[in-house]
Amino acid sequence: MTAIIETQGLTRLYKDNRAVDGLDLDIQSGELFGLVGPDGAGKTTTLRLLAGLLFISEGSATVAEFDLASQSEAIKPNIGYMAQQFSLYAELSVLENLLFFADIYDVKKDKLQERVDRLLTFAGLTEFKDRRAAHLSGGMQKKLALSCTLIHQPPLLLLDEPTTGVDPVSRREFWNILTELHMEGTTIIVSTPYMDEADRCSRVGLMYEGKLVICDTPKNIRAQLKGDLIEVFPDDWQAAHQLAQTLPGVLEVQTYGETLHLFVDDGAKQLKAIEKSFNKNGISISSIRAAPTRMEEAFISLIRRLEDETSAK
Repeated sequence: MTAIIETQGLTRLYKDNRAVDGLDLDIQSGELFGLVGPDGAGKTTTLRLLAGLLFISEGSATVAEFDLASQSEAIKPNIGYMAQQFSLYAELSVLENLLFFADIYDVKKDKLQERVDRLLTFAGLTEFKDRRAAHLSGGMQKKLALSCTLIHQPPLLLLDEPTTGVDPVSRREFWNILTELHMEGTTIIVSTPYMDEADRCSRVGLMYEGKLVICDTPKNIRAQLKGDLIEVFPDDWQAAHQLAQTLPGVLEVQTYGETLHLFVDDGAKQLKAIEKSFNKNGISISSIRAAPTRMEEAFISLIRRLEDETSAK
């Protein structure tokens, strides 16, 4: 595979704030790449830079073999950029929005009908083609926005948190569409706050305070976590959390609602010992079990390490 995106020291400054700070990144043609990180990490700014919508402050980048600094306009026909916010024309129908964007991208008339029909079918919007965009559900609006982004068949998609705010069923349907596009060879870069979505990607980049902290496959990122995971459902999670932090063999404690995720040096050895310690201290447990590590635990742990390192400086 060849790189469709390459950046060297890519930086974007807002006064004294380095929104994107020295980003070195290469994304291969046909890759499904996930960009994750907390709010303010620089994900949206990165995508806007790659789309040619912002000027580079420092560094360099090529997108689809075009120089981002000097050929940003030449890049735009080769990409489809979908912003976080709904950016279609609310008073136009589904079909009218598709035709409008086809006109913007100079889609040839002899190819227009076939593309419109295919996208309506692809996104499950055929029966809603005459409905105004404003009257679509949130999930349908997202699928319409993606369809408009695809009308000129770009080889590269830049999607900024495309499933934020939609229901779980619509989110799954949207990702089914992305998976099919990926299988067809489209390169997709998607930022997401959902760790289960990050797990669907070929590779994932974690951004923190404008920097790329780690870039690897989901499997290798999960392997960054030290120890085994034990999931505990205590009746009094606050008391259980305080006790867990003092127990021998416990490397890290994470909370998920009233559930505790304990990372221990030896899962088989510590599970019974932890259960015994809770019982001894009068803390009742609904259940305790060994569990597989997810991307969410890996990223929380990595960000904690970064924050600890930052505060120690």
